[in-house]
Amino acid sequence: MLRTGLTGGIGAGKSTVATRLVERGAVLVDSDVIAREVVEPGTEGLAAIVGAFGREVLDADGRLDRPALAAVVFSDAGARRTLDGIVHPLVRARSDELVAAAPADAVVVQDIPLLVEGGMAPAFPLVVVVGVDAEERARRLVSARGMSEQDARARIAAQATDEQRRAVADVWLDNSGDPDDTRRRVDALWDGRLAGFEENLRTGRPAPDGPPRLVEHDPDWAVQARRLAERVAVAAGGHGRGVDHIGSTAVPGLPARDVLDLQLAVESPADAGAVTDALVAAGFPVDAAAPEASEGTAPEGSEGTAPEGSTGTVRVHRSADPGRAAVVAVRVHGSPAWRHAVELRDRLRADATARAGYAAHKRAAAERYADDADPRHYRACTAEWRSDPNG
Repeated sequence: MLRTGLTGGIGAGKSTVATRLVERGAVLVDSDVIAREVVEPGTEGLAAIVGAFGREVLDADGRLDRPALAAVVFSDAGARRTLDGIVHPLVRARSDELVAAAPADAVVVQDIPLLVEGGMAPAFPLVVVVGVDAEERARRLVSARGMSEQDARARIAAQATDEQRRAVADVWLDNSGDPDDTRRRVDALWDGRLAGFEENLRTGRPAPDGPPRLVEHDPDWAVQARRLAERVAVAAGGHGRGVDHIGSTAVPGLPARDVLDLQLAVESPADAGAVTDALVAAGFPVDAAAPEASEGTAPEGSEGTAPEGSTGTVRVHRSADPGRAAVVAVRVHGSPAWRHAVELRDRLRADATARAGYAAHKRAAAERYADDADPRHYRACTAEWRSDPNG
């Protein structure tokens, strides 16, 4: 099963995207629909709202009068927190029930309007944001929903900014064109990423790396790594001692394979075992091809982040996402392997001569193994440079 978070600003057109995903086979868990269900007459949710805000928020039939409630909470942050404290736990509980009931091979799409505002993005293996600029969303709200322009802009301003949404978006799905364009983009997302991600997760198989292909440094790697690091940290919970972006993609100016290396620190090998299932559920199956630290070797990330013979690497996980190759090396905090990964990254960042020497070594290795589908040979070759203190 692949759990995907779907969000976007008011007026962005999430429903168009959600509808097409369902047509392609997704199981939709719609938070807006659930939020209405949990406050139907006779529910504990409606009783709690009446207890907090009075019967003035009910209509003549005893149902929730949403405009009346909105008038109370929209401009009152305290009232809004009270309402959220009532509704959000009920929505989460019902959402969890629906997700648990989905088939094992499902792509579950959880449509959550306030996913960014609620800090929920790291809880999903993949987050899709439906993107439309604020001016176009305001125009849509006025023309399609009959809002006043002032009301439309106020509602947009009360939500997360586009910058905040981009920061959590694994996929930014542009919905500024016509519906046919959007459906084509959704189809491409399904065929090129979601279906493969779900299958890889279900079978416990990381997405393949393929032959080494070096590209120039991408400044967006740091943003992407930060997003994945937050996901890993949430999965590790109290067993984690921090997540570092390491390896070549963490060094500005250094060419690299487009594979993000992360290092999850744990207190002990037992803690590494305790986080395994959570990392798998977060989208990072165990790399069965990586030797365990107990065998006297230290598995490295995409381009070798630990010297041969070092200790401290307990387990290696790799991303199952066909659209974002990544490695998570789980290492004991303070171990030789953990220190080496951080120290090498910092050395390459600070030392232009070392950086140039390593770049030349990497290019030679990439050329040598250009047609080799097994990335371990390239990684072993790049790791040889690590034993040369002069680069």
